[in-house]
Amino acid sequence: MLQLFKSPPRSAKPVLNEAPPRRVRDPFSQTVVSVVERAAPAIIGVRRARQSGGLDGAGSGVILSTDGYALTNHHVVDGAARLEAMLHDASIVTAEVVGADPDTDLALLRLGGGGHASLPLGDSAALEVGELAVAIGNPLGLQATVTAGVISALRRTLRSKAGRLIEDVIQTDASLNPGNSGGALVDSSGALIGINTAIIAGAQGLCFAVPVNTAKWVAPELMRAGRVARGWFGIAGQTQGFARPVQRRLNLPAESGVLVIAVTNGGPADAAGVREGDVVVRLDGQPAASVDDIHRLLVGETIGKRIAVEVIRNGTLKTLTMTVRERPRA
Repeated sequence: MLQLFKSPPRSAKPVLNEAPPRRVRDPFSQTVVSVVERAAPAIIGVRRARQSGGLDGAGSGVILSTDGYALTNHHVVDGAARLEAMLHDASIVTAEVVGADPDTDLALLRLGGGGHASLPLGDSAALEVGELAVAIGNPLGLQATVTAGVISALRRTLRSKAGRLIEDVIQTDASLNPGNSGGALVDSSGALIGINTAIIAGAQGLCFAVPVNTAKWVAPELMRAGRVARGWFGIAGQTQGFARPVQRRLNLPAESGVLVIAVTNGGPADAAGVREGDVVVRLDGQPAASVDDIHRLLVGETIGKRIAVEVIRNGTLKTLTMTVRERPRA
């Protein structure tokens, strides 16, 4: 009989049973994967719960310590009736606000339970433009979402809802969306370098984070007192430019000062003799070229301190002495 087909030798190995070649990640992917493995367990979802049940908003947060202290944005928790946190394993724990600082858009939470994963703190002052930045949060309620990009710019300023400028803000192109607020921006080692806080609506790749070095001094203040104490001047003012001849004649330190348009009765400026129409040019020996300069100079360390206030009044310089008081609570 004619044999048209030959059976394969019994020793032959079927091709389909061969193991696939070992998959090798490129260096960029390997770095991001390693960062996420280290950082993701410390990222939480912050959920604003109604007293009557249900949710009325959500954001993100970062656990700083194993006993459950976590950072988020002030605007995430502001006005919330009740808070709860979703951990990396999807379990839910209670969360309470320990303190908040609207001026830096930061809030400190205390989570229920213990033995939490936590994230090490990096150094935002050591960052360079172009470095890898990985954002982890819960945009639109999607738990543990990861985006990657670079540090686009440093030392930006961002105005908080309280009206003050947040200094040294980090700009990144790691994509952020509603719900990312309060989440982590981490570096290539998995250390926290910023708290994601803002995006520019309608723009792409313009996202901002409060630097971790700001959080390093805000968080202990919130833990100790529930707020950050700042000095109080007691005026309403606006920036006013100077003509060059006036600047030269009076030897002014900047091209502008702060025109006083109102003085709070009984406030520090009122007690020092500051009047409406004065233009503040120096505060404690430092140039006061804008309202933001005054905010920047009146830090907590100035409370109780007697400082010099240099103003222009009727075309001449006049130096007053003011005792800084703590800014009243809103």
